[in-house]
Amino acid sequence: MKTIYHAADSRGHADHGWLKSKHTFSFANYYNPERMGFGALRVINDDFVIGGQGFGKHPHRDMEIISIPLSGKLRHGDDMGNQGIIEAGEIQVMSAGTGITHSEMNGDAKEAVKFLQIWLIPNKMSVKPRYQQLRLADMMQPNEFNQVLSPNPDDAGVWIHQNAWFSLGDFDQGVSKTYQLNDANNGVYVFVIKGQVDINGQTLNTRDGLGIQDTEEITMNVAKDARVLLMEVPMHL
Repeated sequence: MKTIYHAADSRGHADHGWLKSKHTFSFANYYNPERMGFGALRVINDDFVIGGQGFGKHPHRDMEIISIPLSGKLRHGDDMGNQGIIEAGEIQVMSAGTGITHSEMNGDAKEAVKFLQIWLIPNKMSVKPRYQQLRLADMMQPNEFNQVLSPNPDDAGVWIHQNAWFSLGDFDQGVSKTYQLNDANNGVYVFVIKGQVDINGQTLNTRDGLGIQDTEEITMNVAKDARVLLMEVPMHL
């Protein structure tokens, strides 16, 4: 097993007044040649947007973009005609493919919105752009790695053009849980949304990340009640 640890306070930081963002990997004005991603995983942005503000219309192409609201309301609009609100307990995915223009605004005039935006490099370029939004409440079981994303449209959760699986779970203190990789050639990036866990002797606190490769499974021990996002991705593109 090979691991790489990213402490929460080691992330890049941007403060634009209306937007405060922490970057696990190099993004925009934050550049670290040793933090260019983890396999197909290219971006993990931890965003805070004040009420009434947001990202106006802008383009993307050839990228799988996943948004996971943590609190507040995220208002989405795109040139495919999709309009709506994404809230905590939901997940959104866009396959940018040949090109998509969209906006992500705070859906509330006063309350801030907090969300994770995650980008993966796809395994198919120039696909037809697509959008998907899903409520996760009925899928979420306590103390389990609940699958919320996969490569298969027929599986649980949303799907993307990549051999990747995301799992999300809320875990009680004292729980020990093992995750079996779907593909032994993949790696796993663990992001602790809140709480404290231990993996292979490494303690992870709120907003810490740990990249793991060269293993078929990982075991997580929960030191404090935790919410954890696990991202299994190809290590070679």
